[in-house]
Amino acid sequence: MRVGIGYDIHPFEPGRVLMLGGIKIEGSWGLRGHSDADVLLHAIGDALLGAAALGDLGDHFPDSDPKWKDAPSAVLLADILSKVKNEGFEPGNVDATIIAERPRIGPHRAAIRDRVGSLLGLHADAVNIKATTHEGLGALGKGQGIAVMAIVSLVEASA
Repeated sequence: MRVGIGYDIHPFEPGRVLMLGGIKIEGSWGLRGHSDADVLLHAIGDALLGAAALGDLGDHFPDSDPKWKDAPSAVLLADILSKVKNEGFEPGNVDATIIAERPRIGPHRAAIRDRVGSLLGLHADAVNIKATTHEGLGALGKGQGIAVMAIVSLVEASA
């Protein structure tokens, strides 16, 4: 078994759609980024790459490459998953913490969990999504963006 840690952070940007865990979240500004800026999928993707010793998100999807401009992060995650499988691994489980003052994650948690599981080929009971605030401290505490920490395990792929 291998374990990887991922972290990502993006500031809010008016006029963009908020994607979180592959789910469109209504009623909130989106996040600034080269792709669709799905901070949760980015952190999970980085954790997968780390566990497989394949570098990081910037190595595979540089923001200087116009190919990835506004790309759905689900597409990036599918590419990462393919690379991980080519190394002989598959995801075992995911645990992620979303750090944000807004939006409230509770109403979206089940849908996000199901979508992340679907994207990774995992049953929802192998995906845990938690949320916390930054207690008013710093830019996150002032509601200026969203950060995510994620950890994944990889197991040898079944034949």
